[in-house]
Amino acid sequence: MISPLADATDAKVFGGKAAQLGAAICWGLPVPDGIAISCEAVSAIAHEDAATMADLAAAIAGLGLSAVRSSALDEDSFDASFAGAHLSVLAVSGAEAVATAVRAVHASGQDAGAVSYRAEMGLDLTARMAVVVQSLVDADVAGVLFTRNPVTGADERVVEASWGLGESVVSGLVTPDGYRVARGGRLLERILGEKDIAIRPQGEVPVEPGLVDEFCLDEDALAVLDALASKCDQLYCSTDHDIEFAFRDGEVFLLQRRPITRA
Repeated sequence: MISPLADATDAKVFGGKAAQLGAAICWGLPVPDGIAISCEAVSAIAHEDAATMADLAAAIAGLGLSAVRSSALDEDSFDASFAGAHLSVLAVSGAEAVATAVRAVHASGQDAGAVSYRAEMGLDLTARMAVVVQSLVDADVAGVLFTRNPVTGADERVVEASWGLGESVVSGLVTPDGYRVARGGRLLERILGEKDIAIRPQGEVPVEPGLVDEFCLDEDALAVLDALASKCDQLYCSTDHDIEFAFRDGEVFLLQRRPITRA
């Protein structure tokens, strides 16, 4: 099954990542448009099933440059996040390229790191891999937001951000700017990072010299993130969120949301 992301709210079919994004769209959160591909359809694409390939081509029409991400059925849960364990493929365009990316994400479910994490979590060692395909946000700034301090457990927002796409932060390519923000948006602390490289749709590029030593988020942007976190509190009936976000031309986008995991 291939579904508009807004309709992909069944985690047992489309995985936790897709289901949480689908719910966020229904609730009016700023999620980029996209589709969700069930694990059965992903398997069919991996085996080059002609009918499923045709359905995929029709479903992605109009998405433009896209990001292809994993949404395994046991991913992004309270107990297991799989953050960084599965492949994401960025800046993909066209049905054949998207299908190739889907196959690569499907295969990443059996990478050594992913299998090791499954074993550690006591999960089935064979991934049931669903996939999300979304319009790529060519971000000015992107990063991650924790709504509870992952080190101290304090009830505060912890933000890490850098120039360009958020993969520079989650992959460890740069040392991002760090921020601690109280609920309500008051800045508690900020630490300048080392942000000399940015990931753009065309690949890694040097950051303009004038921006390397400039904070990438101001207090207005941090207030926007605080408000986004508060909306997630209401909609997910929880105060513990691990959020990936992007800003483009001053507009914020919610790229992923998962619970802060226990492990």
